[in-house]
Amino acid sequence: MLERNAAVEAAIEGELRLLDPAIRRSPERLGALLHPEFHEFGSSGRLWDRASIIAELTAVPGAGTRPMTASRMRGVQLAADLVHLTFDTEGHNGRRAHRSSLWRRSVDGWLLYFHQGTPFSVGAE
Repeated sequence: MLERNAAVEAAIEGELRLLDPAIRRSPERLGALLHPEFHEFGSSGRLWDRASIIAELTAVPGAGTRPMTASRMRGVQLAADLVHLTFDTEGHNGRRAHRSSLWRRSVDGWLLYFHQGTPFSVGAE
């Protein structure tokens, strides 16, 4: 069941912040949204941990000057401290991905714990 409650709204807000180029260029701001045990199966097929994704996203000068577009974002609260989001993104380069995120509530608020991106093309949705 899809929900819109405070926990889901907080996770959606965090996810949208992560798509903001200003957040993605700042190790401090990006790191503030990632759980210490964060990991990701990227749309490239690569496995990322917290340190490697922060290094990658903040290392490329001028990268991420335009935000990705998110659509069909939906969420459900699985437990008191866990929210699952699903959505699609389209980058400025035209690449599309289905995405799935788990957000965990911690003493620092809602943090991204797990993320997966799966590429897709129009018509193959």
